[in-house]
Amino acid sequence: MFWLENKTVLITGGTGSFGKECTRFLLENTGIRRLVIFSRDEQKHVAMQRNHFPTDRYPQIRYFVGDVRDRDRLKMALKGVDYVIHAAAMKHVDVAEYNPTECIRTNIGGAENLITACLDSDVKKVIALSTDKAAGPINLYGATKLCSDKLFVAANSLAGESGPRFAVVRYGNVLGSNGSVVPFFQNKQATGVLPITDPKMTRFIITLEEGIDFVMTAFEQMDGGEVFVPKIPSTTISDIAKAVAPECKTEVIGIRPGEKMHECMVPADEAHQTLEFPKYYIIQPNQRSWSSVPPKYSEEGIPCPDDFSYESDNNPEWLSVRELRDLIRKCCPKVNKTTPMIDVA
Repeated sequence: MFWLENKTVLITGGTGSFGKECTRFLLENTGIRRLVIFSRDEQKHVAMQRNHFPTDRYPQIRYFVGDVRDRDRLKMALKGVDYVIHAAAMKHVDVAEYNPTECIRTNIGGAENLITACLDSDVKKVIALSTDKAAGPINLYGATKLCSDKLFVAANSLAGESGPRFAVVRYGNVLGSNGSVVPFFQNKQATGVLPITDPKMTRFIITLEEGIDFVMTAFEQMDGGEVFVPKIPSTTISDIAKAVAPECKTEVIGIRPGEKMHECMVPADEAHQTLEFPKYYIIQPNQRSWSSVPPKYSEEGIPCPDDFSYESDNNPEWLSVRELRDLIRKCCPKVNKTTPMIDVA
């Protein structure tokens, strides 16, 4: 990735699951000059520095304690930064419902602060991580991420022709990330019973490694204002339970407030703005006031039909239980690798 050679990258929420794996990727695969890990959690900074990326071994790293709610701190951290990955967010649906103001301040106010700070710096490109819950949101977390997405798309107009470019990456459930269902099932495995919301519930699945690769693809392809959506497989919650612990019984507890049976990444209402590529979709902005030149990718993409939608239950690609189990063993270190390979796919 020659475009990262001798460049500086900042990751907000850099001590989280994505941030740590993205740090590993950047250090091992690029020639970046400096990597700024921006996070408000002091303890996670300490753990990451001591256990994963000590500065005596990785002198490129700067551990920068700060909150995206603090615009001045962001401006200080962004000095000399070329590329930004915005991964900081309150992401737990139930926590957001109980603490709505805090979620709004972080996910919307934090996005606005980062945009303003980037506009006042020499940043070249910004990628904001989003979620499938931002498409037709029914919970506060999804609603705040939709607002955040809109802010990052509109930021290109504020930046004008010569300012930084902003784009969004939207994908589904990250396998094994902090707080996700796989670690939850692994922790419940010893009880012999796994609580599931609804056996027919479907979700998009992506690994951290795939998510990071897709962010890098978006950096290379973006022209400003796009929402990038990867083509990734679906699965059911019951198949995840079978893959983690085939020996366990399941208990249906019902859908929690704010949850959907199926998730969506490209709503039908945005189909007319969407281009299809072999491995992803691009939802183009409604208007591009910052440039009169069409993006290069527009000649390669295939316009989606007006009635198109990309949802976890109409997805042409599905993971079998065996494929899920292989992914879990690879991506989730807590999984019991002695679990028998029962073929229930």
